Amino acid sequence: MQPTGSSHDLALRPSTFSTLCEALDYAAGGETGVNFYNGRGQLYCALRYGELREQSLALARRLLGLGIEKGGRVALVAETTPDFVRFFWACQYAGLVPVPLPATVHIGGHQAFVNQLRKLLENCRAEAAMAPEEWLSFLEEATDGLELRCVGTPDVFDALEPFTGELPGAAPEDTAYIQYTSGSTRFPRGVVIDHATVLANINDMALNGLKLNDQDRFGSWLPFYHDMGLVAFIIMPMATQRSVDFLGTRDFAMRPRQWLELMSRNRATIASAPPFGYDLAAMRVRPRDAEQWDLSNWRVACVGAELISPEPLQRFAEAVAPAGFDPRAYVACYGMAECSLAISFAPLGEEMVVDCVDAEYLQQAHEARPLDPETAEREGVRVAKYVDCGPLLPTFEVSIRDDDGNPLPERHVGSIHLRGPSVMSGYFEDEASTREVMSPDGWLNTGDVGYLIDGNLVVTGRKKDMIIVHGRNIWPQDLEYLAKQQPGVRFTDAAAFAVTDDHQHETAAVVVQCRERDPLKRETLVKNIKGQVRAEFGIDCIVELVPPRTLPRTSSGKLARSRARQEFLARRAAEAAAPPAAVVNGPRPARPAAPARDQARRLA
Repeated sequence: MQPTGSSHDLALRPSTFSTLCEALDYAAGGETGVNFYNGRGQLYCALRYGELREQSLALARRLLGLGIEKGGRVALVAETTPDFVRFFWACQYAGLVPVPLPATVHIGGHQAFVNQLRKLLENCRAEAAMAPEEWLSFLEEATDGLELRCVGTPDVFDALEPFTGELPGAAPEDTAYIQYTSGSTRFPRGVVIDHATVLANINDMALNGLKLNDQDRFGSWLPFYHDMGLVAFIIMPMATQRSVDFLGTRDFAMRPRQWLELMSRNRATIASAPPFGYDLAAMRVRPRDAEQWDLSNWRVACVGAELISPEPLQRFAEAVAPAGFDPRAYVACYGMAECSLAISFAPLGEEMVVDCVDAEYLQQAHEARPLDPETAEREGVRVAKYVDCGPLLPTFEVSIRDDDGNPLPERHVGSIHLRGPSVMSGYFEDEASTREVMSPDGWLNTGDVGYLIDGNLVVTGRKKDMIIVHGRNIWPQDLEYLAKQQPGVRFTDAAAFAVTDDHQHETAAVVVQCRERDPLKRETLVKNIKGQVRAEFGIDCIVELVPPRTLPRTSSGKLARSRARQEFLARRAAEAAAPPAAVVNGPRPARPAAPARDQARRLA
């Protein structure tokens, strides 16, 4: 078996498609397609888009044989398999709406995962649900008592009687899919994206963000239930007729070197990951590995996160430098499911730009006053560093606004509002949540905070994560950064949030995953973090040390600060109610584990 090729004779024309079905019909005329690899790097499925189209059309008739009307929802447990891709495109031809569901179970979280699946199934009112064999028991438990027409593995659906009439197809205004948000601040909401909306974003990314060329090839380990995995690596390669190589998320978590091996072997040019993904790969790369690879073709290494940390990117670039990786391939970008995917891209082929600003002035005046880091260090001025995410894609309008909705000038920090053809129509059957974020004239309040520099967007964090102590605005990432500077505290080991102290005043709490068992060293770590926070911000804070794998993550791998806060308060309440000896002894530290690996396992 050979993977599908990278070159083709089809012209790039995503702007001419009115539906995803039209895009796949066009891609079917070429030789490119999708390729799936196992954890040992072995190719086990290669499908040209023409073959994928034929299989999807056949499955579309079997789905319609269930009697589901146009627009009905089909839930898909989104494991990285060819079946998910086949079902996703079958739904498009059948006029049905695919709903990707997470395929991730935290350690000891069987019931929590089942409950999550059930809530999502109920929320989208799914009429059928598919899961691979290894996930079927979870799905069957989650659907117990629900009235679905069919629940089963792909084989069950393939055995259905096909519909013999004409396929309904799709219109530009029809819903293409429902993408559930990662749920970092609340229960996930279903983002409704229609065909015209996602194709507008694909066109914008292809021509302006990534500037695709005829030899581009995609490579990914990102989960299909996340907007970047779904839009950037399933929909976009197809709509631009490019081949894509998939490694399962769990396989990446266990063998991250396989991702880089595949990028080298297939000469892939475009990939993406959050900072922790690059960090995990850097931790596992050995010098002799990098010397055998050739990553010189890798021209776009997108970096997406609410707040991008440069440190893990530097470590990765150093680790794979012998393979020819150019750090100028890094492209800081900003996006969200509510805008299909991408909103801004830093310029291609340029070094990542970090904006250094006066941290104290930023907190007090909400203005990002630029500073020279060396001068600031000599003068004892605290510096905050933020990555420039580049200009917005041409179809977007942006407005940075204060709490009263008034537009702010450049370098003034406020809420990021966006408008454009890639913005969602709303949350699925949730008018109240839609009204919270969408104005009648089409402006989306992203919930993120940032500022503009010569039209480029800089994101400073989530508005709901802001910690306000004595009238000062403090970003949790700043407190987390101080904790991460301590010996033994790694990149994903800290979470900061606001809590109420014993005097009913708001204060900051920092929860730190700690591997150290020695009581004196643990006590020293707590004192050092408190001292650093007091020195930098002039506030006292609560510091709690917890075992590795404690901090919760969203389905997309982001730190879930609101859930971390809830769990912190629950632990405090349990301690208050426990016998004195139990409080003194505390929980026994868990076995040390690498946090980036843990985060990838949660994501998987």
